[in-house]
Amino acid sequence: MYRGRKDKGIVMGKKELYTEKAVFIIKCMLGAYILTAGLLLLLAFILYRFGLSEKVVSVCIIAIYIVVTFLAGLLAGKKEGRKKFLWGLIMGVLYFGILVAVSLVVNKGVEDVAGNMLTVFFLCAGSGMLGGMVS
Repeated sequence: MYRGRKDKGIVMGKKELYTEKAVFIIKCMLGAYILTAGLLLLLAFILYRFGLSEKVVSVCIIAIYIVVTFLAGLLAGKKEGRKKFLWGLIMGVLYFGILVAVSLVVNKGVEDVAGNMLTVFFLCAGSGMLGGMVS
């Protein structure tokens, strides 16, 4: 006997359940990257207007990563309801994976990305997991 998830009185099969979760993850990642783009544009405007130093800009970029992955983890934890920390961690790791893939394509190499890659990984994964736990 199959024990599918019930949404609004409809019993869902495994395939529909996995499809629903995959669509949610894609939407969540898309929203996270739209928010990231908006915040980076705002940072670029502030940089242009006030002439911030490179160190301040680097800290702001990392803060944007933390805030966005926290929100993605929060959203995933609220949606799933069970194992919230795990869903937050998944969101943080996926965010980091896409970030590294895009950086590798744009920079055409690992040299520019590898400097603080491990730190950014732990920040993204940790803040996503924290967002999931808080939800």
